[in-house]
Amino acid sequence: MKTFSILILCITLLLSACSQPPSFRSTDISGVDWGKGFTLTDPQGQARSLADFKGKAVLVFFGYTQCPDVCPTTLSSMREVLKRLGDDAGRVQVVFVTLDPARDTAQVLAEYVSAFHPSFIGLRGDEAATAAAARDFKVFYAKQPGSTPGSYSIDHSTGSYAIDPQGRLRLLVRHGETPDSIAADLKLLLAGK
Repeated sequence: MKTFSILILCITLLLSACSQPPSFRSTDISGVDWGKGFTLTDPQGQARSLADFKGKAVLVFFGYTQCPDVCPTTLSSMREVLKRLGDDAGRVQVVFVTLDPARDTAQVLAEYVSAFHPSFIGLRGDEAATAAAARDFKVFYAKQPGSTPGSYSIDHSTGSYAIDPQGRLRLLVRHGETPDSIAADLKLLLAGK
């Protein structure tokens, strides 16, 4: 009787472990009612939306090309994430959305993102489209004056967003998260978790 009870307990524990949600390293924000998408323009002039990347996991980051620290650090980290994913890297799309459409022309944006990885896509919109996309993703940004009118900087949120292959916003990736952790999270999303 004692052996039977232990066997039942073990089966129950195994079954409950199978139904546990995935253990993401980033912040799981599945089910939020925001971050549903945007329509912005790529450097070739094509309108792009998150729906264009359905079937891939998407990492979205909002920033600007003249950012001195957070933006290049984040995009460098994303390049390392793709290296760690190996063959699965082709199932991930990194999207950089500029918060500075005045200075980040199509050409500037194309050169900037491709310097980090040839598969990265830069998107831009006019001031209204940029503000709408940032608002939908709860991204804070504010222009800070510089010594000349064109030398301003932009304070902005530093997190990235992971969208699963079905097009649902799932994770908030903190700035400074390791490439190994981000790659592990993306593997879970790619596996349908």
